[in-house]
Amino acid sequence: MRLLLAFVLFLAGLALTPLLLMLYINYGRPPVSVVDSPFPFEKTIVRAALHHRIDREAQDSPISLTTENQLAGALLYREHCAFCHGLPGEASGAGTNMYPKAPQLWTSHRKGIVGVSDDPVGETFWKLQNGIRLTGMPSYRNLLNDQQMWQVSLLLSKANEPLTEDVRNVLRNKQ
Repeated sequence: MRLLLAFVLFLAGLALTPLLLMLYINYGRPPVSVVDSPFPFEKTIVRAALHHRIDREAQDSPISLTTENQLAGALLYREHCAFCHGLPGEASGAGTNMYPKAPQLWTSHRKGIVGVSDDPVGETFWKLQNGIRLTGMPSYRNLLNDQQMWQVSLLLSKANEPLTEDVRNVLRNKQ
């Protein structure tokens, strides 16, 4: 008899769960605003899935970091990325007001690491090519070609190193 009661309660719980979830979504206060706190474990779940996917799909760069590629990457970065991710010495007002906040790619964050300079260049390329859901990071697959995405990725991989004067001038729009 207890087993039957436990089974009935289990089935009732299964049936009520979608109903309660629907009521919460329609009448509750789920976090949908940028200023709301995230769901419990939201960041952990999304980060784990993202890193596993990138680890499976990331590639090595087919181009090298030449002066020309670094300058081209700086121009592309300024045109397509700086609005959210900032410039050297200049954080982005827009990116710091997003949820999650857009990382400031020219700022030291943990243990003196600047931007994504500690990430493999293939990981940065993957993020540019595919974007990241629910973060505001768009896919550049249809905006830039592969070489251009690699140029930006290579530039960012060296964000912890001093920039040449030419690259600084491109980023500051003083070409």
